[in-house]
Amino acid sequence: MFTRLLEPNKRDFSSLTAREILAVAVAAEEEDGRIYLAFAEKLAPIYPATAKIFEGMAEEENGHRRRLLDLYTERFGPNLVPIRREDVRGFLKRKPLWLMTNLKLEQVRQQAWEMEEQAANFYGEAAKQSTDTAIRKLLGDLAEEEKHHAHVADQLEKDNLGDGAKETEHSEEHRQFVLTYVQPGLAGLMDGSVSTLAPVFAAAFATGNTWQTFLVGLAAAVGAGISMGITEAASDDGKLTGRGSPIKRGIACGVMTAIGGLGHALPYLIPNFFTATTIAMVVVLIELWAIAFIQARYMSTPFWRAALQVVVGGALVFGAGILIGSA
Repeated sequence: MFTRLLEPNKRDFSSLTAREILAVAVAAEEEDGRIYLAFAEKLAPIYPATAKIFEGMAEEENGHRRRLLDLYTERFGPNLVPIRREDVRGFLKRKPLWLMTNLKLEQVRQQAWEMEEQAANFYGEAAKQSTDTAIRKLLGDLAEEEKHHAHVADQLEKDNLGDGAKETEHSEEHRQFVLTYVQPGLAGLMDGSVSTLAPVFAAAFATGNTWQTFLVGLAAAVGAGISMGITEAASDDGKLTGRGSPIKRGIACGVMTAIGGLGHALPYLIPNFFTATTIAMVVVLIELWAIAFIQARYMSTPFWRAALQVVVGGALVFGAGILIGSA
């Protein structure tokens, strides 16, 4: 229900016909193949052996595309239905990492793992709702192949890099942890820490009353936490994207949003306005540093770049709050 409200112009996956499912699959395989080739092109100057890995994965996707097209043409003729996965609720848009000048291997591998996970989930769910035996068989076969795509990549790495050159990769459990908890939690922490700065410090400088400021901060933090939690939980059910339980993601996002907002509101429980405001400002700096650290640790974002982004954004919101409160 909530997903339909958030994405009113998209189709429910369960409403797709067999023809539309095949058309979505063809478009998805084409896009994923192009992404792998873009990775290969970007990585080739510095990591030529790793680039070969992604060229091999692109060829795998191209093979899937041909099999899907052959069955589509046999069943429904040569004209593809103009539908893409972006038109279906529950699919995530691909991160445009291939547009970046300097790519980190861990960023690329995380993206590739997410792509394989989503493809396997998509084919698995599609096979369940298909009644055509040939289509059901192909979709089921592709689901199994996507599940083992990581093993193909491992073999390609062994062939091209050798055992000694291969970098240590995070386990599948770690990657799933990042998808289910870290990414929504980080989004919540950023929103809670930054978006509540303006109302808290506006209230502080407008009233000079620590208790009223605390109440404003508490309301802003709790309200933002509820809103972000519901939005995250309703964004997709995790079946197609592999991001995990929507309830777990919603709780992670909502709780971290509330924590981010409460961090600089709690100091206003101190009756002395100057002391409370000073401590609140210190807490804000700690919050922004924590966001930059998490981005660097789990999202492969350079620490100083992440710090610059959150500090600039936080400073602008903080300044806006003080200006409005002092008006």
